[in-house]
Amino acid sequence: MSFAGKVWRLLVGIKDGLSLIFLLLFFSLLFAILSARPNPGQVREGALLLELDGYIVEERSKIDPIEALLSREAPVGEYQARDLVRALDAAASDERIKAVVLDLSRFLGGGQVHLQAVGEALARVRAADKPVLSFAVGYGDSAMMLAAHSSEIWVDPMGGAIIAGPGGNRLYYADLLDKLGVNARIYRVGAYKSAVEPFSRTSMSEESRQNYAELYGALWEEWQANVKKARPAANIDMATSDPAGWVEASGGNLAEAAREAGLVDQLGSWAEFGAQVAEIAGEDPWNKAPGNFASTDLGPWLTDIGRERSGKAIGVITVAGEIVDGDEGPGRAGGARIAELLDEALDDDLAALVVRVDSPGGSVFASEEIRRAILRHKAAGIPVAVSMGNLAASGGYWVSTPADRIFAQPETITGSIGVFAILPTFEGTAAKLGITTDGFKTTPLSGQPDFVGGLTPEVDAILQASAENTYAQFIGLVAESRNFSRDRAETLAQGRVWDGGTARQLGLVDQFGGLEDALAWAASQAELGEGEWHPRFLGSSSSNYDSLIRQLLTGGDAEGRDSADLFAMAARQQSGLFGKLASDLRRIIDAQGVQAYCLECPGQFGRRSLANDTLVSIIAN
Repeated sequence: MSFAGKVWRLLVGIKDGLSLIFLLLFFSLLFAILSARPNPGQVREGALLLELDGYIVEERSKIDPIEALLSREAPVGEYQARDLVRALDAAASDERIKAVVLDLSRFLGGGQVHLQAVGEALARVRAADKPVLSFAVGYGDSAMMLAAHSSEIWVDPMGGAIIAGPGGNRLYYADLLDKLGVNARIYRVGAYKSAVEPFSRTSMSEESRQNYAELYGALWEEWQANVKKARPAANIDMATSDPAGWVEASGGNLAEAAREAGLVDQLGSWAEFGAQVAEIAGEDPWNKAPGNFASTDLGPWLTDIGRERSGKAIGVITVAGEIVDGDEGPGRAGGARIAELLDEALDDDLAALVVRVDSPGGSVFASEEIRRAILRHKAAGIPVAVSMGNLAASGGYWVSTPADRIFAQPETITGSIGVFAILPTFEGTAAKLGITTDGFKTTPLSGQPDFVGGLTPEVDAILQASAENTYAQFIGLVAESRNFSRDRAETLAQGRVWDGGTARQLGLVDQFGGLEDALAWAASQAELGEGEWHPRFLGSSSSNYDSLIRQLLTGGDAEGRDSADLFAMAARQQSGLFGKLASDLRRIIDAQGVQAYCLECPGQFGRRSLANDTLVSIIAN
């Protein structure tokens, strides 16, 4: 019996060992598949096909493949603007690429700075005598801004084009909070810091309305100027001054209305569009299905063209998304992560440093971590430039203050130098429910913050003083870095948001230009000529498994095109509304303390600062 037991235990051990080996092999194979880079051998003569099924962003978010598979939700596509520009510039001079094709049917948009940069790269392709053709079921503002740079714009006869322009309504919760008995305690510095208004008012203040009118007016003028320059035939006034009359004149046919206004050139299905492209780029030898043509996708193309590595390195650190404490990101600007990347690069003998900022702000502690790390590079004697993308507001401006020179675009949104805090307490709610509080206190801070019994006057005073102190520090950084008096900095602050053109006139930025301009300036300051330097993006890595995850979660159906009629657009707007509700709820429930959040910024889309770290965290968001 003892011998049989030993044999049995041996067999079980062998079985467990084999199972472990097979599991290790399985996960090793899975990791290899997920980590596989696009094969440059997939590049072939024909068109460069840019199927932009998602957003154009500054920095692609990190994707956890296991989490994505378990959630069974495909990650939203993200395309780095610099990758698209690099791909298009290479296509302009590569004989294998006969044309560039934009499939914008599932394009979700991007900031105006990114759209303009990609649009200028499309214009360089056309300047190289290569056609650019665009197709979509429906065009919105962002898709139209890209497509305007095309040689031909196609739209599905069942689709159309609608130009809405920036702006819209916000949600206000003051009455709701009053009915619930929630006391949204607000600590505010800055007359224009309207981020608190949804929780304290039932409508927009006149100061906020003035700021919005100036900001959105400037962005709208820039959008129109860019589209008209790229596409003189576009009659934007026809599509926007009386949109109902414009559509009714075409019998409710949005596609015909778009053609009548010069927004599109051709009406046709994807199959008809593909046949037209095939005449230019050649037929697909492997797939004869309607709509196919010889093409190369973005991933293999980027792998094939590689990156320039000659000469000295100019470091580029990206501060994209909300600035938060800790190691979060990419896609969110974790202060500790970015500071660590900068400190590791101190040993890399960089010729210069460019800080690329595309952020509405975030934690002041994290912003200060990043600022100090930038200053350590500056102390090493290298030039430091800041290149602002779509947003460099609040904490985004905080991290920009060490720069020797600040570059921005007319469409850049910056400023928002002001702070606030929202701390909800529920003494009113408790009273409605018949709940009371009582106890013994040794000091005015005992048991504080008391979210049910309420805050003491001393705590209120401490929180307001903390907000004012943070604001004073912010003003001091701006005054010192911009060589302003404190009075001058105070005048430009107050939480007011500026477009890039106005910010340049006011001295908050130095000159217009994109990332390439900032790099060229940094190279000149480092006394490096053309071909003697290359950019090194610190900490950047591509999400090689993104397309595979998408295919697994969508069943490999990459050819379907979403509906883009008015009802589909309304449904997508409704989804965005629920996201906004959730975001606002998180903002007041999280109660993260003193903030300088740029809610005026379109598309917007911790360690503690006090000895008692339960009281408040400083956020410049």
